[in-house]
Amino acid sequence: MATALIAALACAISLGACGSSAARELPGTTSDAFSAATTAAAAGVKLVSVGKFNMPLYVTAPPKDLRRVMVVQQGGRISVVRDGKTLSKPFLDISSRVTAGGEQGLLGLAFAPDYAKSGLFYIYFTRRDGKQEVAELRRATSDRASASSSRSVLVMDDPEGNHNGGQLNFGPDGLLYIGTGDGGGAGDQHGTIGNAQNLGSLLGKILRIDPRRSGSKAYSVPASNPFVGRAGARREVYSYGLRNPWRFSFDRIGGDLIIGDVGQDEVEEIDFTTIAQARGGNFGWRVREGDRQFSDESVDGAIEPVIVRTHDEGWCSVTGGYVVRDPALPSLRGKYLYGDFCKGIIYGARLSSSGASANARVAGLPQIPALSSFGEDARGRIYVVSLGGAVSRIAAR
Repeated sequence: MATALIAALACAISLGACGSSAARELPGTTSDAFSAATTAAAAGVKLVSVGKFNMPLYVTAPPKDLRRVMVVQQGGRISVVRDGKTLSKPFLDISSRVTAGGEQGLLGLAFAPDYAKSGLFYIYFTRRDGKQEVAELRRATSDRASASSSRSVLVMDDPEGNHNGGQLNFGPDGLLYIGTGDGGGAGDQHGTIGNAQNLGSLLGKILRIDPRRSGSKAYSVPASNPFVGRAGARREVYSYGLRNPWRFSFDRIGGDLIIGDVGQDEVEEIDFTTIAQARGGNFGWRVREGDRQFSDESVDGAIEPVIVRTHDEGWCSVTGGYVVRDPALPSLRGKYLYGDFCKGIIYGARLSSSGASANARVAGLPQIPALSSFGEDARGRIYVVSLGGAVSRIAAR
């Protein structure tokens, strides 16, 4: 992607980082410069190219599928990388149904835990009318989905084009967790208390549902969700007080929940909780931005971030990643990897409920222009995604 286009997208696809501020500049780059950077000599680990794609936003794989990796692209396509080669035909193309650009588009993908048998998977995308939709689809073959099988699971009104969330993950409990932004604009401006602190809104939340059809209902809500039975609260809400949890993940060992929540104008944050602690947990926005007071409101018992990074340090939009469990990467095993769309540097830290330790840049990995996401395949291998087109895998040197 040309340098000018990447710079123009810095505010838009930084997934809410800019608030009401002007667009921030990204480190200039070209595809050739990026390719050269990935060969920089360093010890320990390196990046191995997976391929070039059109505005990639995410990488994942079907459970137990050791041959395939799926690359989600903002415009509405999901490409298949099978045995290291990108197939000419996409796994899915819903471009005609998607509003793409800025922070909108095809944003998330998750395969059902029983995908090998059921063939079901779920996508999160911005519809043509601007609403956010979670849809269920079914595979046709191992390399192709049936676009005609699409069934709407959940549709959310979204007043602005930014802060859309987009992450889908099946948790260790087999339920679908959905990350939603606060509705956009700046300062969680919609409603008396905003959306993130409003339990009657689906926005600014982590939702938890069983996405399978239940009788006449498109999905069901677990009875164990924290606000089931509370007057005025949405039953789907699992955690709240989030601005834009663009990428969150579960540790493959132990199932801890780790959220990269994009900040407003000052602070980016990483949140760490067990699933039990996240049940009904309040992460503080819009009262707090990271570890700082944002509004003149008050909040009790908010979950404090384990990592904060400031815009004064060059951060603009945190990109949450994964705890490394790839046995081929012993130097990183157990470390949580994360970065930032503008800064483009990959960091690793050991996380616990008491905070982060050994928090430092990962030696051997180059700066990634327009770092849009991380990904994880069925083997536990970690991928790095640049909005400029490059998708790479972290490998031992």
